[in-house]
Amino acid sequence: MFKKGDMAVYPTQGVGVIEDIETREFSGHSQNFYVLRIVDSDMTIMVPTNNVANVGLRGLIDEAKIPSIFEVLGVPGTGGKIASWSRRQREYQDKLKSGDLHEVAEVLRELYLISDNKDLSYGEKKVLEQARRLLVTEVALSQGTKEESVIDQLEQIFH
Repeated sequence: MFKKGDMAVYPTQGVGVIEDIETREFSGHSQNFYVLRIVDSDMTIMVPTNNVANVGLRGLIDEAKIPSIFEVLGVPGTGGKIASWSRRQREYQDKLKSGDLHEVAEVLRELYLISDNKDLSYGEKKVLEQARRLLVTEVALSQGTKEESVIDQLEQIFH
């Protein structure tokens, strides 16, 4: 599916580059792994090639689909109407783990809306930062633009 040098998105961690495809042996069985270096953090993740679908590893979003991401950001959301922070947190984490950039955009939108009405808690700020980083990095790389350009687009939507 991927080859060395391809960019791939690992849910919750973001965009990475396939640096190598290695074969490792465990208990007498050989298995191939993608060696993925995450662009933002320099973290390296080894993903079994036969487990790509289960972990949600995917290619970058197609540039033609990016306008739909910005549409999601512009749609009025619930603004945190889910009762407790712990339930919202669980829902947000599930959306981030999905690896679907539309769901990441929904999390970002909801937290921006909440921040308009009250100060975000530490946990909410961390989730907002994570969703923002995931979205900005992937959109910038997909468009071949600078992250600052994507951040400017976000600022226009939310302010």
